[in-house]
Amino acid sequence: MRDDNRRRPPVEAEADGLIEGRNAVIEALRAGTPIDKIYIARGETDATLGHIASTARGKGVVVTEADRRKLDGMSRTKSHQGVIAVSAVREYASVEDILAAAREKGEPPLIVVCDELSDPHNLGAVIRTAECAGAHGVIIPKRRSAGLTAIVAKTSAGAVSYLPVARVANLTSLLKELKEQGLWVFGTAADGGTSLYQADLKGPAVLVIGSEGDGMGRLVREQCDFLVSIPMKGKLNSLNASAAAAIVLYEAVRQRR
Repeated sequence: MRDDNRRRPPVEAEADGLIEGRNAVIEALRAGTPIDKIYIARGETDATLGHIASTARGKGVVVTEADRRKLDGMSRTKSHQGVIAVSAVREYASVEDILAAAREKGEPPLIVVCDELSDPHNLGAVIRTAECAGAHGVIIPKRRSAGLTAIVAKTSAGAVSYLPVARVANLTSLLKELKEQGLWVFGTAADGGTSLYQADLKGPAVLVIGSEGDGMGRLVREQCDFLVSIPMKGKLNSLNASAAAAIVLYEAVRQRR
């Protein structure tokens, strides 16, 4: 009798976007499968794993060392052989793709930058709201951030299929470049000196959303032209990152009507 329970894990892993095992990951890299991140067992000196890491880095894929216990916990097949790749649901766009999308529509750019938003549900919700609000794209950092994984795609309710998402190595450098191109950078911060409803979001704008726990990093914060606060009337002084993004985005929508 066929054991259905033994056959199910690989299917679940595929649905989660996990590619497990050395040959499977090598084939994915060779085939050009969009890959969000590759986890390799820490301390391994195996030549095959070294080849996978160097090939992946050459293609711009993030490679992270992880304890075997983490890999064991991630694995659905229980035969990961020291390497697990997390596939991306689509290829990342470039920042120029996002700016071009604004030009094609004849609109001032409206871009959301997520500074180390590690919760995939939050990132998916931000992408969904950005798409609904008519933003031209979302930009995330390569490291310490959720990526375009299956969970993000599901939470975005399909918005990842329509809204370009770019991934960059250095957000600070990116913001400098965008400012040089005439965009204004608005960072969301509880202690911001500009109330959201006093900020002018009608022009070319970058909206920076900080991480769930620490908000914006110091260097990113220093690149902001304005630190914008959302008025808080209750006893709490902060909002969920995706909720804050929705409020700021729709204030931009209101002003641009």
